[in-house]
Amino acid sequence: MPFDGFFTRAMVHELKAALSRGRIGKIHQPYKNELVMVIRAGRQNHKLLLSAHPTYARVQITEDSFDNPNEPPMFCMMLRKHLEGAIIQDIKQAEMDRIIIFELRGRDELGDESYKQLIVEIMGRHSNIILVDKEKEKIIDSIKHIPAALNSYRTILPGSTFISPPAQNKSNPFSASEQDILKKVDFNSGKLDKQIVEHFSGFSPICAKELIFKAGLANRETVPKTFVSLMDEIKNHLYDPAITIANDKEQFYLFPFTHLNGEHKKFASLSEMLDRFYFGKADRDRVKQQAFDLERLMKNEKNKNESKVKKLQATLEAAEKADEYQLLGELLTANMHLVKRGMKEITVINYYDENGGQMNIVLDPRKSPSENAQSYYTKYQKAKNSVQVVEEQISKADDEISYFDGLLQQLTSASTRDIEEIREELAEQGYLRLRHKRGQRKNPNAKPIIDRFEASDGTEILVGKNNKQNDFLTNKLAGRDEIWFHTKDIPGSHVVIRSKEPTEETIFEAAMLAAYFSKAKNSASVPVDFTKIRHVKKPNGSKPGFVIYDNQQTVYVTPDEDRVKNMQRT
Repeated sequence: MPFDGFFTRAMVHELKAALSRGRIGKIHQPYKNELVMVIRAGRQNHKLLLSAHPTYARVQITEDSFDNPNEPPMFCMMLRKHLEGAIIQDIKQAEMDRIIIFELRGRDELGDESYKQLIVEIMGRHSNIILVDKEKEKIIDSIKHIPAALNSYRTILPGSTFISPPAQNKSNPFSASEQDILKKVDFNSGKLDKQIVEHFSGFSPICAKELIFKAGLANRETVPKTFVSLMDEIKNHLYDPAITIANDKEQFYLFPFTHLNGEHKKFASLSEMLDRFYFGKADRDRVKQQAFDLERLMKNEKNKNESKVKKLQATLEAAEKADEYQLLGELLTANMHLVKRGMKEITVINYYDENGGQMNIVLDPRKSPSENAQSYYTKYQKAKNSVQVVEEQISKADDEISYFDGLLQQLTSASTRDIEEIREELAEQGYLRLRHKRGQRKNPNAKPIIDRFEASDGTEILVGKNNKQNDFLTNKLAGRDEIWFHTKDIPGSHVVIRSKEPTEETIFEAAMLAAYFSKAKNSASVPVDFTKIRHVKKPNGSKPGFVIYDNQQTVYVTPDEDRVKNMQRT
């Protein structure tokens, strides 16, 4: 994990520079394992994100916005009681571990000074955020409760004595000399990177790999020198935050990972880099958990309709034999005098064949000649009448497939707020039932919240992330002469430029947003249609989000996630 001991040390340095002596203002808990604190320091407000997410645990200053629940969780309310108005006296790292401690001074209910510690442990699925009474060394509460049954070493429950995680007893890399390294590392055993992780604190496996790569010919001379040199750079905060992209995978760290031989994107600060790296990732993970039942429902409905189409097409192929049944009936009627009850088949001359060919007719021996002829006429009428019905059913099934294909695409870029709107839509369409808790029914007149973006010239661009938002944006919010965008024949979002005469650059940027929030997000040269809102119509009785349009032009764009993030507005 790139958020190792060295990265934690660097983040503490960055946080101290920005937040020292800052006062904690608002505290929110937008998601189960994450907190956002607004801290006033240096005459400006900073948003501090504390995350104990099992996959995306981190601490950083963030510019991202978060959807807060209507009712704050109990842990959030407890923090507000103890920490609102408190001063950050110090921010420090525990040894070289991935543990950040915020030393806080505030006042208790009686107005007396009180000292507390907010401890953030960044340890993968064991990550936690713990509030401790410093004087009593007692846990006030934690974002995750760990009883003795789950951890015999320490209990993390309100009222328990706080015990630090067990020490790893590794050597301090900053005080290690070249001789110390030679003593710890066995160059004859190989796997030097794993040995470094095993013996020295702060290292993640990928950082150790980078060190060995920088050493070139890894031997007893190059590795110690490279080790000491790298530690001097990190110790003196001489790093260059970067995201390395290699083999379709991103890795962030204090410096580019040259051993991965990929593309490097550099940033001015660690927090800015983390905002970019986690852009959408944590949201998608939360959405995946919250929308698991919806995704399963959508896939089942889509698969059901795809199976239905296959069966209907088989029926349609059978119905195409209508003309053949009519021919057999007519030939059998014309040769009725040759047919006897009990016959299983008869061969007759095909009068419609210019070459005078013969045709074999299968008979039911239990039926009379006239009944056999009538049977073929009945099959002819049934097949002829079924064609139109089957074609209509295939069309409806295809519409259902397109509808659920669009919904599945919307899940890929949905926020937790968007998920609730998708859930409501499925309930309104009769695909599921919603269970509302008492007093939690949504206001039927509430308007969808539309995501806002800003073009290079300052023009506002609106993006609908689901069908409710798309319908509201296109049919109610946008002006008749504003410009509307949608990917050509590809499920995606409705995008509107709040301008009647946008520049070419703004048109390009809006088209890129339409491509990014579509099923073709990871494709190149995506076709995007655009036209005026006045040319976009919603047919009566059509599914949510469905429209038809004309007078369009088409532009081809390639989605750029960095540009999308820079355009997004809170």
